Amino acid sequence: MAVKISSPAALFPCSFAEGRQRFRDAAGAAGAVLGSHANPEKGPDGEALSTETAWLGPKDASRLFFAQSGTHGAEGFCGSGIETGWLQSGIFKQLPPDTAVLLVHAINPYGFAWVRRVNEDNIDLNRNFIDHAQPAPDNPGYRELRNAICPAEWTPEGERRNRERFDAYAGEHGAWALQAAIVQGQYIDDEGVFYGGSEASWSNRTMRRLLQPYSDTVRKVAFIDLHTGLGPYGYGEIICNHLGADPGTARVRDWFGAEATLTDDGTSTSTLVTGDTQIGLTETIPQAEVTGVTLEYGTLPLEDMLLAVRADNWVHIHGDLESKKGREIKSQIRAAFYQEKDDWKTMVFDRAVDVAERAMKGLTQS
Repeated sequence: MAVKISSPAALFPCSFAEGRQRFRDAAGAAGAVLGSHANPEKGPDGEALSTETAWLGPKDASRLFFAQSGTHGAEGFCGSGIETGWLQSGIFKQLPPDTAVLLVHAINPYGFAWVRRVNEDNIDLNRNFIDHAQPAPDNPGYRELRNAICPAEWTPEGERRNRERFDAYAGEHGAWALQAAIVQGQYIDDEGVFYGGSEASWSNRTMRRLLQPYSDTVRKVAFIDLHTGLGPYGYGEIICNHLGADPGTARVRDWFGAEATLTDDGTSTSTLVTGDTQIGLTETIPQAEVTGVTLEYGTLPLEDMLLAVRADNWVHIHGDLESKKGREIKSQIRAAFYQEKDDWKTMVFDRAVDVAERAMKGLTQS
């Protein structure tokens, strides 16, 4: 049982560097075994970038609670605060027998530091876990709307025309089809949004490498990927990472009841995506029974969030980060994935404790 955190809002960092240090301090105080994986790039102030890990419990445990933050870098502010708070609260202090915890902080450190969803190669990590030796999935909606989704110029008049194209597409194909065209993932445009890449990214390889040592011992995994950007303000939606008749779907329903939503039946705020991180987990530990969810926290309305993603893509590809417009866009993308308000942070952390406790119960009682 977690100890009540008196000021949850204080858990959340202002920067990647602050978040990394707070996580390491909390993990050390909790008695965790720490790990660090250096990213080859630098942050905006020349700072070193890395993914940190904290392991609690026996090294040969067959049950693993695994949570990951910063899959989409700009969402790392939220995930960092949650993981640090979990450690400080003592939620993992008395683990059940044969159970361990692995927390991964900022699997996409570049995106966290630069306040971008994408990594150093403009890759959306949650679209990158496909078999790159096979033909990439197609997204005809993106191909049709590419110049409107990722325009070469960013002006009010240009956005009015782009909005007209989006409205026309939604009128013909439906609102869900429009959302899928933009966010489902695409593999043809390395300067575009939601780009899945042409090969496994550094973060993809790192995630697999840090999981590999446990591939012979772990038999059951509860996986929580921490995200923001979709849904009502401050609400943590429990999105099932499994599809249809997959046995994992039944386990998610058993653990979380009607609160769990699915991407393939229209109950989730998220459309079905290709190449998500859970694929890396299941491929690295193939013998394990994985029960995975995405814990997704709402920030701004969907239209505002997508506008921020598209604007951020434009400023990094075509614009000037130091210009007035560039600074405004960077503030916009930060707000789209991290609400710097005490009520939001408190809602976020309280929900995270609840979901973690239920996932741990499901893992150890299944």
